Amino acid sequence: MNENFSSLPQEDRPYERCIRHGVQSLSNRDLLAVILRTGAKGRNVLELAGDLLKLVPEREGFTGIRRLSLDELSKVKGIGKVKAVQLKCLLEIARRMAREEAGEGTHFTSPSAVANYYMEDLRHEEQEVLLLLMLNQRGRLIKERYMFKGTVNASVISPREIFVEALASRAVQIILLHNHPSGDASPSPEDLNVTRRIKEAGQLLGIALTDHIIIGEHAYVSLREEHYL
Repeated sequence: MNENFSSLPQEDRPYERCIRHGVQSLSNRDLLAVILRTGAKGRNVLELAGDLLKLVPEREGFTGIRRLSLDELSKVKGIGKVKAVQLKCLLEIARRMAREEAGEGTHFTSPSAVANYYMEDLRHEEQEVLLLLMLNQRGRLIKERYMFKGTVNASVISPREIFVEALASRAVQIILLHNHPSGDASPSPEDLNVTRRIKEAGQLLGIALTDHIIIGEHAYVSLREEHYL
């Protein structure tokens, strides 16, 4: 039988401590335990929460959990598919809240500002992801859109889809970002080919490709800075 909060000493129960001292008094383990609600056979909910936070040794904490796929999470003893979905949704809410607080209308003044803003989102992806940023004349972010997941190459990236989005958002300029799961941010021949095709299509439509930034492991390459644009 799963062990829930009633099996814990009262002073260890996160619900009671939250009521008495406020949510800020709870540790990461406590917060996660409140979400999980029940433990597993032989492990109470606090123990399960603590184990889960250490599941990715190189990135302990909520960021480590976020790196796990839905399938990986659901296979953890005491989690299962329902809790895995709940956790993934909760962590996505947290990511979107952080993005909202940073605010639409963010003004990107340099390639490093763009790369730093998206580094944590992209560098943990296990597949290549192409992100489209749509900006106004002053370089302020109007909208972002994930366009593609998989190998980024010219045969599958559609300039039409990119510029349909840009035109609908009334963007004057765009920035492309994608990640290299290998961690090496150096551009490939295909990266340069995609960049050339998008740049040429944008010139016909009057929408400038301002940059194409490749994200690696704590590193980035701006094709504008490298004079490919």
